[in-house]
Amino acid sequence: MTLDARTIEKLAKVGLTVMRRDVHAPSSTVPLFISKVAAGMPSPADDYVEKTLDLNEYCLPHSEASFFLKVSGNSMTGADIHDGDILVVDRSIPPKSGQVVIAMLDGELTVKRFLNEGGRVLLKPENPNYPTITIGPNQDFSVMGTVIFVVHKF
Repeated sequence: MTLDARTIEKLAKVGLTVMRRDVHAPSSTVPLFISKVAAGMPSPADDYVEKTLDLNEYCLPHSEASFFLKVSGNSMTGADIHDGDILVVDRSIPPKSGQVVIAMLDGELTVKRFLNEGGRVLLKPENPNYPTITIGPNQDFSVMGTVIFVVHKF
């Protein structure tokens, strides 16, 4: 599934440029070490490389249906999504209740947790300072894709 011209146009209207990976571009790989890093007590470092990790392959399992968006705002900080982060979005994954999605609501793009509660669709922020949005029958609503990765700097 690729982004069609209408979708790209909708994104452009809300000031977003779709950044796509050229599916014909050579992949970049980095070493992947055998040992895992301890988040508690330190463990001895392994000097052995198990294999290489291709970040394009890892982060873009459906590259033809994937795109990146830059986050603006703080409504999803509880999900560790912050202003300035880059989201990796996959259009080929149908939204399930509880997943974080990119939604188009009345011409505005938003990132929220998608909830389907007894036929009611809700877009829930992960910040108590923002209200949950209940999708009404007369609203123009569509899910643009499911967020599969968040990239942010420390």
